[in-house]
Amino acid sequence: MIDVEKIRKDFPILGREVYGKPLVYFDNAATTQKPQCVIDAISEAYCNENANVHRGIHFLSQHATDLMESARDKVRQFIGAGSTEEIIFTRGTTESINLLASSFSSAFLKEGDEVIVSGMEHHSNIVPWQIQSERYGFRIKVIPVLDNGELDLEAFKALVSDKTRLVSITHVSNVLGTVNPVSEIISEAHSHGIPVAVDGAQSVPHIKVNVQELGADFYAFSGHKIYGPTGIGVLYGRKELLEQMPPYQGGGEMIKRVTFEKTTYNELPYKFEAGTPDYVGSIALAKALDYVQGIGMDNIATYESELCNYAIERLNGIPDMRIIGNSRHRSAVVSFLVGKIYPSDMGTLLDRLGIAVRTGHHCAEPLMDRFGIPGTVRASFSFYNTKTEIDTLVAGIEKVRKMF
Repeated sequence: MIDVEKIRKDFPILGREVYGKPLVYFDNAATTQKPQCVIDAISEAYCNENANVHRGIHFLSQHATDLMESARDKVRQFIGAGSTEEIIFTRGTTESINLLASSFSSAFLKEGDEVIVSGMEHHSNIVPWQIQSERYGFRIKVIPVLDNGELDLEAFKALVSDKTRLVSITHVSNVLGTVNPVSEIISEAHSHGIPVAVDGAQSVPHIKVNVQELGADFYAFSGHKIYGPTGIGVLYGRKELLEQMPPYQGGGEMIKRVTFEKTTYNELPYKFEAGTPDYVGSIALAKALDYVQGIGMDNIATYESELCNYAIERLNGIPDMRIIGNSRHRSAVVSFLVGKIYPSDMGTLLDRLGIAVRTGHHCAEPLMDRFGIPGTVRASFSFYNTKTEIDTLVAGIEKVRKMF
């Protein structure tokens, strides 16, 4: 069970007002708010533990290094990875996928090869592959999205060929909330000897993830979407694949020895962590993971599912309401349109009522084209949200609808 009122007290920002109204924050898919313990961890790190990591012999440097590497192990445990060598710290999901696309393409892709993505991908899992396809000449193939917002798995199976070198797919759609059957997709790909990368930006905060149980070869997520700070993220990769991939960037930390004739690279995971890392961010991310584990990922998933189902039930009672996507398995996201009201107009007017929602294409323009819409209004939920707040959203939408 979740004690929502107790949890809300952990998040200072939830007590503020917007335009004289209590804040109702339904933009959690974009970024989550931060509990006081995470804010305190950042302050504590800068006040008492700040020193550049790995290269110093003095006390503060060694202490900061220990904290950062402890955070790496916390991430390893949280996602069920086998080794800390497989946990690479990045700036977020976007950089994780860019790193993967650049290094994987350099190691494994050539002209005529194929990479499969899906029609519901965030731009961060489309554009990096397009950039590399222009460089290496491989082809990008796309799994179609069905009318209910689920992937066409039969079409996926037909897309796989002897030229397919990677499948890169989102675990949970940031627009539709669809929870994709990644285990099934991974199993199918592996039966053909094809590795699979998973964009976990929208899954890790909401459902329990074990990369080894899923069989994922790569898995990426962002700290700021799971109650941690901005500017920190993770790329998990199977060791045997990472060892074959070249570095993404050059500079300090990722080297073993440098001469003008030749540079040898550091061991994993440091080979992919050039320069001074965001060690404060990693420390605060570990605190965020401790926080959600204290609540329990199963408890979070159950409660947020209840919220989402309640929201859909209430929203469906609004005249001219159109909810985009109706997948059988969904996470805490609902995207919708109301009559002919433009999404940005709805979002702007809801904002004046203190209700924060996201509007637009949500960095998923191909998915908008698939449904023939310019964008949506998106309400995305967290365990600190309440049914009362959903009622406030519904009342706000009704008020805006009557204005039009």
